[in-house]
Amino acid sequence: MTAGAAFVCRVAVEPGDLEACFAVRKEVFVVEQQVPEDLEYDEYDAGAAHVIAVRADGLPLGTGRLLSGAAAAAKNGGDARVGALGRLAVTKAARGLGVGAALVRAIEDAARARGLTAVDLHAQTHALGFYERLGYVVYGPEFPDAGIPHRAMRKALG
Repeated sequence: MTAGAAFVCRVAVEPGDLEACFAVRKEVFVVEQQVPEDLEYDEYDAGAAHVIAVRADGLPLGTGRLLSGAAAAAKNGGDARVGALGRLAVTKAARGLGVGAALVRAIEDAARARGLTAVDLHAQTHALGFYERLGYVVYGPEFPDAGIPHRAMRKALG
C-alpha cells in the first residue's frame, strides 16, 4: 500500500474496486481521449492485478494494472520475468497531486512481490517525461495505439 497526502494506493481487492477502476478508465480514456470502449477493455483485464488510488472518503482518483506471466510476455516480446504496466489513468480532478507516481510505485511493488525483474510500459508520447522521472527508459520506435502515439519504456526493479 502506498500513501499520498490525501489518498492511498492499493491492490484492488475490495468489493466494488474493479468497477471503480473501470469507471476511472472510462472517464479518462473513453470520454476524454476518445479511445473506443471495445479497445479499452480487453482479455487481459481478467487476469491483471489492478491498483486503485482512493481518497479517505472512498472516491477513486486513479488506477493502473499490472500484467505478469504469459500475458506480460505477450506484450513485451516474450520475457515472463518482465511485467507490463498499463491502463494508468488519473481523474482530471486528481492530476498534479502525485496520484500517478504513487500508482506507478504501487504497481512496481506488486511486480516485485510477484518476483518480476523489470516493468515495461507503452507510454503516450506526451507522458514520456513523467515516466522518465520515475526511472523508465525509452526503447524502440514510436508506434500508434488506439490512434495515439506511444513509445515502449522499461525500468529494471532493484
